[in-house]
Amino acid sequence: MTESSSPPLADLLQAAVTTVGGTERPGQTAMAQAVAEAIDDSSHLLVQAGTGTGKSLGYLVPALAHGERVVVATATLALQRQLVERDLPRTVEALHPLLRRRPEFAMLKGRSNYLCLHRLHEGVPQEDADEAGLFDPFEAATPTSKLGKDLLRLRDWSDETETGDRDDLSPGVSDRAWSQVSVTSRECLGASKCAYGAECFAEAARERAKLADVVVTNHALLAIDAIEGAPVLPSHEVLIVDEAHELVSRVTGVASGELTPGQVNRAVRRAAKLVNEQAADALQTASEGFERLMELALPGRLEKIPEDLGYALMALRDAARTVISALGATRDASVKDEDAIRKQALGSVENIHQVAERIVEGSEYDVVWYERHDRFGASLRVAPLSVSGLLREKLFEDRSVVLTSATLKLGGDFNGVAASLGLAPESPQDPEGGEETAPRWQGLDVGSPFDYSKQGILYVAKHLAQPGRDGSRADMLDELAELVEAAGGRTLGLFSSMRAAQAAAEELRGRLDAPILLQGEETLGELIRAFAADARTCLFGTLSLWQGVDVPGPSCQLVVMDRVPFPRPDDPLMSARQKAVEEAGGNGFMAVAATHAALLMAQGAGRLVRASDDRGIVAVLDPRVERARYGSFLRKSMPDFWYTTDRNQVRRSLAAIDAAAKAQGA
Repeated sequence: MTESSSPPLADLLQAAVTTVGGTERPGQTAMAQAVAEAIDDSSHLLVQAGTGTGKSLGYLVPALAHGERVVVATATLALQRQLVERDLPRTVEALHPLLRRRPEFAMLKGRSNYLCLHRLHEGVPQEDADEAGLFDPFEAATPTSKLGKDLLRLRDWSDETETGDRDDLSPGVSDRAWSQVSVTSRECLGASKCAYGAECFAEAARERAKLADVVVTNHALLAIDAIEGAPVLPSHEVLIVDEAHELVSRVTGVASGELTPGQVNRAVRRAAKLVNEQAADALQTASEGFERLMELALPGRLEKIPEDLGYALMALRDAARTVISALGATRDASVKDEDAIRKQALGSVENIHQVAERIVEGSEYDVVWYERHDRFGASLRVAPLSVSGLLREKLFEDRSVVLTSATLKLGGDFNGVAASLGLAPESPQDPEGGEETAPRWQGLDVGSPFDYSKQGILYVAKHLAQPGRDGSRADMLDELAELVEAAGGRTLGLFSSMRAAQAAAEELRGRLDAPILLQGEETLGELIRAFAADARTCLFGTLSLWQGVDVPGPSCQLVVMDRVPFPRPDDPLMSARQKAVEEAGGNGFMAVAATHAALLMAQGAGRLVRASDDRGIVAVLDPRVERARYGSFLRKSMPDFWYTTDRNQVRRSLAAIDAAAKAQGA
């Protein structure tokens, strides 16, 4: 794939827009031009493109015109499917006559997203089959059980599917069933050793990606490719990161590690039959010592590793290293499916070794903490204090990178998000005209085709009491009930915690006739469908609703946020990051807590206006957005709605919107 002369970008964009049945928008045109320029001069671009801009075409058209391979990484499955099933086929079809070539595209995911034929036909290694709660062979053998039906359907599907991609299976199956027919990259035998290697779905997806002009993937796989040093994506000259506001969180997740007693015990069982008794006993003893400590673990950050934990981790590390050596040196032909068992055991033990060694080494750039879950018990976790340096080195060095989202400007500029990505403030060139001190980039806000100031109102209930730590807010619940009643339902309630969402749902179900749906009581997809189908219905929930709901029209005319979604004060990673900024002379609260809250509030407010004829109100039931010094920063991060603190005006507006919707039959 080499760059060739292409028709004018304006002609290509017009052809693509016409094919999808849309109309050109100034923001989309400006975005496409900026993307083309960034690719041409090998620089980097941050583009804020509001809902309705048509940003997919805004980056796909210039990327396809350039002729070099491009990787598009998204955060959500919904956008991946939209790109591969709708946007790319239409765009390629539209550009083909003008480009005189037909760009190829493919989707690539992590290995565990694909059906493993070895697992399907040979079964789960016995060590896994023996683990309670993971797999019950008797239940699986019962065709009438839920798990048995899922496994039989997966077997039938394996003969029909061309991709083996879990997301192509409809209806889907439970995580429990899928775990029986999939493997992680650590567990995979490798195409050369596997009897089904020639038919492997994951390997076929990689081969398709190697031949494609556009590879659509996810943030997690992008992070693995960048961080772990073993390339999983084909070489590419252009990287486009959509939903870029999620990237830092996803990269942090990939760069984190975890140890739990259950995880260590599984590794012991998997390795026990494959290594000598001495190596197995050493790992067993180390596992028991670690488990005893974890029984007493209290949640919170470990700024210094306690001596007893340090000894336990060193014992785990050393025993794991011995087992790894033993696994590489022995073979037992009498063990059925020995290669698969060995590979799985090796993956489990290697993970324990890596995490234990990382924590023992105690890097100043890592944060270590205990977590405790009511159901799963205690875990020991480690994560990078920051991923900005990692991203600067691994992401921006050898390719042009375009990052886009509806929410990249926080508090009025791109600098906060840019800093989290490892980019210096805008204009990073050396003022003396010498070499550049950081990757070159620029920020561009192409706006939105929506007239936010006329389509929506931002209401802050400044008369309410400031939220406290006890969580009880009777005045907030009164305000919420009055707003929902004035709106005639039609409410998306975004809460900072599941406890708050549950309390609000319980209270309003007792006060109002409007149906109240609550996250967790049904699958998210079913909840959103029910919410969209009945305008009187309300939907209450937490984090995934702040970012994952797209319901245009009269079903969503009031979006309520119960409070500013600051990170929990006891969140070890966030508090460590805040402290690090302060020690460097910066404002830790604004750089970490306020930026985190602003990003979520911008995303949450974006749920209101999803189409040009949408009307409604975003109500923030936290007076700090009006009273506190950081309030203006939060307000500037949200769409440019008409702003008020007048509760009576808001009720009149909601009543008018409700009456108009009813008059239209909604």
